[in-house]
Amino acid sequence: MIEYGGGVSHGPAGQVGGGGNGTPSLGTETDLFGTVGAFVNDAANFLGAQPPEVLVAGFLAVLLGLVILKRAF
Repeated sequence: MIEYGGGVSHGPAGQVGGGGNGTPSLGTETDLFGTVGAFVNDAANFLGAQPPEVLVAGFLAVLLGLVILKRAF
């Protein structure tokens, strides 16, 4: 069997892979709120990296948008 290449698929090297037939593992958990925490973390890092001029301009743009929305309704 080994002479024909069957030793790799049935030997120790084939056992290390654990299958890999494309089916998901049913024993893993999914963190539903992990992406929310990552989003907040990324947003805080993004805002912390901005210069003060950009932060002031963004604040004024949000304030202007709120004024426009208030007058629209």
